Amino acid sequence: MPLILTEEQAMLKEAADGFLGENAPLSHLRKLRDSRDADGVSRELWRAFGEMGLAGVIIPEAHGGAGLGAVEAGVVAESLGRTLTPSPFMGSAVLSARVLVDGGSDAQQADWLPRIAAGEAIVSLAVDEGAKHAPSRITTTAERSGNGFRLNGAKAMVLDGHVADALIVAALTEKGLTLFLVDPKTAGMEVERTVMVDAHNAARLTLTDVEVDADAVIGAVDGGEGLLEGALNLGRACAASSLTGAGDQAFQITMEYLKTRKQFGRAIGEFQALQHRAAHLFCELEIARAATLGALQRLDAGDEAAPLAVAVAKAKAGRVAELAVQEAVQMHGGVGMTDEFDVGLFMKRVRVLNELLGDSGFHQEAVARSQGF
Repeated sequence: MPLILTEEQAMLKEAADGFLGENAPLSHLRKLRDSRDADGVSRELWRAFGEMGLAGVIIPEAHGGAGLGAVEAGVVAESLGRTLTPSPFMGSAVLSARVLVDGGSDAQQADWLPRIAAGEAIVSLAVDEGAKHAPSRITTTAERSGNGFRLNGAKAMVLDGHVADALIVAALTEKGLTLFLVDPKTAGMEVERTVMVDAHNAARLTLTDVEVDADAVIGAVDGGEGLLEGALNLGRACAASSLTGAGDQAFQITMEYLKTRKQFGRAIGEFQALQHRAAHLFCELEIARAATLGALQRLDAGDEAAPLAVAVAKAKAGRVAELAVQEAVQMHGGVGMTDEFDVGLFMKRVRVLNELLGDSGFHQEAVARSQGF
């Protein structure tokens, strides 16, 4: 399969880049951060996502979405990485939408998918519980209670959970993992906003005897592991896309700086040492982009090797984006770490994206296990 975008996918990329460049440039992030906005995201911008068809990119047309696939979701995620736009896209349009499309009941899909696609609702997936991504170590429990379940536990790094209209909570039931659609206003649910280092948003959840009805179950009781893994793999591939976008934009900013910054009467980009470093970084970014696109294509094809490809892409994109922002800061000199220059914002975003849904070490270990090591 060629590792290039189709004509339609290239048009989507152009539309997403243009839309975000005009409506949510870096100044949008700075404004939300500096004004200490209570939400940290713009509901108006999210509705505009819906009007553009970006919020419903993977949602079937029958529910108001575009009915597209993983590659298209990755295209939008890469554009978000370029502009650092705080957006519910990852939590709602990727992770939660995937869970609802794959396992939601007719009622759940009819209630939430059209609203996500229109940018009218934010739904967050609550999985991790500690400092590191570890979906295999979930301890939140769901015990039978009357005609439903009682949930107890805590969640961390819930993307945009503080403004979510609904939460999808992963919890242990008697024989396995089950996913529950929970109203954040339910008694016993405590939601605490956490502003991350990159000025994006997440939340901590504390669930104390949270009662939900049986119809809150997504999919089958004890059958949530497959649904969750499918959503996480799509999310990981999209996170790799955002990493690639952020790394590439930091590279582009640095290339412009090398052409204009002068030392000893010459543009610093004329110095061979910096040219070699730039050439190396360009090649690494292209490799990361190819690995990420290949993983997204495998997800769309339903390839059984897709999880392995996703792990490779997330690990590679994370390391390359980290290299890109480090080189950007170094080539800018000391001013690269000042808030006045944008490259420092990219460094912070890459740091968070690296941890999101598993860092390079997590995915390298997954690759090693798949090969029998």
